[in-house]
Amino acid sequence: TDTLQTLFMLMAVVISIYLIKEDLSLTFSGVVDTVKASPYSKMFYWDWMTGKNFFKQFFSGAFIAIVMTGLDQDMMQKNLTCKSLPEAQKNMFSFSIVLVFVNLLFLVLGVLLYAYAGNNGIALPERSDDLYPMLALNNFSLYAGIVFLLGITAAAYSSADSALTGLTTSFCVDILNFNKRESEEGKRGTRVKVHIAFSVILYVVILVFYFINDDSVINSVFKAAGYTYGPLLGLYSFGLFTKWQVKDSYVPFVCVIAPILSYIININSEALLGGYRFGFEILMVNGLLTFVGLLIIRDKKAILAS
Repeated sequence: TDTLQTLFMLMAVVISIYLIKEDLSLTFSGVVDTVKASPYSKMFYWDWMTGKNFFKQFFSGAFIAIVMTGLDQDMMQKNLTCKSLPEAQKNMFSFSIVLVFVNLLFLVLGVLLYAYAGNNGIALPERSDDLYPMLALNNFSLYAGIVFLLGITAAAYSSADSALTGLTTSFCVDILNFNKRESEEGKRGTRVKVHIAFSVILYVVILVFYFINDDSVINSVFKAAGYTYGPLLGLYSFGLFTKWQVKDSYVPFVCVIAPILSYIININSEALLGGYRFGFEILMVNGLLTFVGLLIIRDKKAILAS
């Protein structure tokens, strides 16, 4: 299933790049030159005061990868199912290398989409996320439109199916505690009902997000991750680098207060820090605040006893 999803997604990208190349009468070197000449291909920003600064993007990207992939059981499941640690390490390293080229493909496609729209006098949509589907469904061939739909469905399904499964399992086991209260037949019925309920909730969330979001989806996801994954980063770091015990009942409060403080710091950063603007590195600030909060609530009696 994962192989098919990845295949359709990459097919959509490669075919779109090829079609745009043919329409613009470009050779391979012409594609490279077009990408190099476009302002959209700029990747290195050195102004420390902006959120696009290379070093801030680099380190925040590394931490985002840690929390959204390394600490995500669903994302790591492929590595956990490897037969041995060396095989799991080999899988991670090879996947990381492949991802570099996949990201380059997407970046090239993004530049060519704008070049295609400009060459054909096509008005750009208000949202950058709408450009690709608009061109694929209205300007490319029927075949390209079908491949695009397959690709976007594969990309969405790979996340949605695992998210629904994880939410259903967590709610049934952790909230309803049905392992101890229901028969096998009752469990199946409960799982189905919970799964349907979360499907409806997810659909509503997608609609709400579509109407209120004024930024690209990927930017919005990473901004949200800065607040939702920050406590996870702090908890993981505290458990990895210290042996201290904490007062468990206080941990949820720390994990709620830290994102709130991070948000307050973020929206006031320009005034407080002389024009400095946080980007995705707000995740690290959030994790640090969580770590400090855990230090404050550590169990001193347990430390003395040990």
